[in-house]
Amino acid sequence: MRIERDPERGCSESMTSIGIARRDFLQRLTAMMAALPVALRTADGRLPIGFSTLGCPSWDWIKVLDFAQQNGFASVELRGLSGTMDLPSRPEFADGQIEQSKKEIAVRGLHIECVSSSANMHDAGPEHEKQLADARRFIDLASRLGAPYVRVFGNKLVGPQAAAVEHIAGSLRELGSYAGPKSVTVILESHGDFTTSPVLQEILERAASPHVALLWDAHNTFVQGKEDPAVTVRQLGKYIRHTHLKDARLAGGQDNYVLTGRGDVPVKRQVELLAGIGYTGYYSFEWEKAWHPEIEEPEIAIADFAKVVTQYLSAAPKQKHS
Repeated sequence: MRIERDPERGCSESMTSIGIARRDFLQRLTAMMAALPVALRTADGRLPIGFSTLGCPSWDWIKVLDFAQQNGFASVELRGLSGTMDLPSRPEFADGQIEQSKKEIAVRGLHIECVSSSANMHDAGPEHEKQLADARRFIDLASRLGAPYVRVFGNKLVGPQAAAVEHIAGSLRELGSYAGPKSVTVILESHGDFTTSPVLQEILERAASPHVALLWDAHNTFVQGKEDPAVTVRQLGKYIRHTHLKDARLAGGQDNYVLTGRGDVPVKRQVELLAGIGYTGYYSFEWEKAWHPEIEEPEIAIADFAKVVTQYLSAAPKQKHS
């Protein structure tokens, strides 16, 4: 897998030039944010952008928060921390520490938008119960952190489609009933065998829960689902609560992840479509560094996303009114 760097970036920059470039970036970011329509800003005036900790698997808790604040992000999606995916077991979220961690989030003006689990809804029998129990642990953590969403997977289409859809929808409904009283919504990611609008819509309609919605991984529906983003947003827009955005060059049947806006995935169009329907969630960067260690370092890729998506949002159309 190959990552393409911005040709304006050089590895031989001096510390002085890096400092100047960073100050210039922050000044431009501030100017672009000021130009954004009020509807595209968060309540505290920040740009509604975030990133997943999947992209920085070696960073510790404080480095994640500091980097988010310093680069203009408003939110962080928790998907692993310091090398482990089992977030409920992390010392930062233990009974004696979680209140301090919440203060560390708040003092930086940040929000935890989503706590992402690995729970799959396709299993049956004892393994299915194990997956549901794991999802509940993540829902409990999200509730304690004040995070509105927990991500789960449908993942695999097992057996006849109608039965598989009903099984996954029922699982989501059950989790939604558990999550609702805790002020959490369970969001199904467009992932695995579930990357097209018709099947995702059927699952969400059958789940029929106000506490079940969609995490739109816009890369997956475009690349694996081969679906135009306009089709996805038209059919699933009312369910979208959170996003995963990333770019790639598509060659030889493989994703070659690249910096945002340098590849074949229409990220700019995806952002525009979301803004056009009045999407109020975060535009979240999912850089898969944990799974692909050879791709660009998070210090470069995550900061670059902030700059590029700020530009996209500043040019995005306002919500259409009928």
